Amino acid sequence: MKIFIAGATGRVGTKLTRDLIEDGHEVIAGACHPERVMKNDHVTPVKFDLHEDVEQMWQAIDNADAIYFTAGSGAKDLLQVDAFGAVKLMQAVAKNGIKRFVMLSALFSLEPTRWRTVKGLDGLTDYNIAKFFADNYLIHNTALDYTILQPTVMTDKPGTGKITVDDGEFGYNPADDVARTLADILKYDNTSHKIIKMREGITLIDEALSRV
Repeated sequence: MKIFIAGATGRVGTKLTRDLIEDGHEVIAGACHPERVMKNDHVTPVKFDLHEDVEQMWQAIDNADAIYFTAGSGAKDLLQVDAFGAVKLMQAVAKNGIKRFVMLSALFSLEPTRWRTVKGLDGLTDYNIAKFFADNYLIHNTALDYTILQPTVMTDKPGTGKITVDDGEFGYNPADDVARTLADILKYDNTSHKIIKMREGITLIDEALSRV
């Protein structure tokens, strides 16, 4: 497949790019600084800024088969990047006639009552608000074939290739495993129109995804 990644030079986007090309895909790597995209014959860097309008995004996406949103502002520009930037990308994707859209989100992004009651989320309210609106738009205002992945806190520990997928509890995820899970979502038709909560666990990623 030809796959577009928004946020290809980020923490997860870089690892996702690596995993997708290992799986045999061609990657269009969208980034504000395309010169930072990994060098590989199967990766095409493109200038991509979530402040741009829908038309400019539409041109960058080209004829991709699937889209990943892994971008983030690091809490510095939540409205224009994490919320409205994501919405504009969805609109550009629909304009291109592309259906498959995989969103990297956050645990309980769609459950505001949990934000102040779950340990570790109390300081992330503004971020979760941005994700709440972007995720809701994806579900209710598009006809895209979406998957929303909701990991809990990411770490830089080496990945284990094993996760837990359930109703969600606070925990941790090696960023390697988040990227691998994102890449593997495309392998399973049953992940379509699903919200998947994940944390580290004892189940192989492929097995966990096959059951969602």
